[in-house]
Amino acid sequence: MQHSLDKSFSKPIAIWLLIGVAMIMIQVLLGGITRLTESGLSITEWKPLTGILPPLNIVEWQAEFDKYKNTDQFRYIHADFTLNDFKFIFFWEWFHRLWARLLGIVFLVGFVYFLIRKKFKKEMIIPMIILFLLGALQGLVGWIMVKSGLVPEKMFVGHIQLATHFIAALVLLCYTFWFALSLLIPKEKLVINSSLKKFAITIVCILVIQLIYGAFMSGLKAATAAPTWPDINGMMVPDQINNLSPWWKNLVENKITIQLIHRSLAYLLTILVFIWTIKARKFNGNDLFNKTKWMPLFFILIQVVLGILTVIRSPFGNNLVWFGLAHQFTAMLFLISMMWMIFLVRSHLKLNTV
Repeated sequence: MQHSLDKSFSKPIAIWLLIGVAMIMIQVLLGGITRLTESGLSITEWKPLTGILPPLNIVEWQAEFDKYKNTDQFRYIHADFTLNDFKFIFFWEWFHRLWARLLGIVFLVGFVYFLIRKKFKKEMIIPMIILFLLGALQGLVGWIMVKSGLVPEKMFVGHIQLATHFIAALVLLCYTFWFALSLLIPKEKLVINSSLKKFAITIVCILVIQLIYGAFMSGLKAATAAPTWPDINGMMVPDQINNLSPWWKNLVENKITIQLIHRSLAYLLTILVFIWTIKARKFNGNDLFNKTKWMPLFFILIQVVLGILTVIRSPFGNNLVWFGLAHQFTAMLFLISMMWMIFLVRSHLKLNTV
């Protein structure tokens, strides 16, 4: 996105995009609640229009409950569920889908409004098309994820499909945020430091792997497999990390191995962000950079504390849900803070595209 764009002309579009960013974050959190409350398979069909309304009477509720009873999750996990129990998990999956529809409406209505008002410039067309394609892809991946749990001998959605859905949502989040920044931040507010830029990109690459393993942790509820810290069930490197065969299955299916990787990446990221912050502190950038360069370190320190609390409190009550959500929310804030720094710090001044 060219920074020659009139910022005052583009500001309403940027605000619209930032509203979308906030809504995407809420959508991700609703997805976290849906997974951790085991609600994702409560609605067994995808009805884009008629599915907007929940069941409105006892007959409709019983019909939905009967469909859920055909899933293996009900047969083997929730066979003792009453209709009221079902209504609880149905609500979270329905609300998750409803919020996705509202998000689509906000983007569509905003797009039509700005199109009629002729607010879009030609430089915005391709980024806007990419934005809608990413949104459509996210919906498709979401339904594929749900379908992965509606097959025989599956009690939950696949954790790999869950991770794919999660990462797709974060790609949409980051792209929308970047698009908004390109309309809000003038070229004069950028700073040049090639070393800091490359370092920040490296951190984000490692963070992507960490986020995938965070989704594995959520999908498998792996925190409950070793609710101890700093050790993992009494060992720093547990014996169980090679229990599965072939060996590579441990990387994606072994709860203990996944938790070890997730913890190790957290420690690595914390060290890297700490070093990045020291380098950034020595760099005398502009006021905007100097006021915000502390954010990644701030968020990752909170994230580490929440991660520890999520693990050690996971066996008790609903702690896994609420600490897990706080952990997930802070992860998004950390990701956004890193994207902010990557946007703000440039290797050179030329900026032509989103």
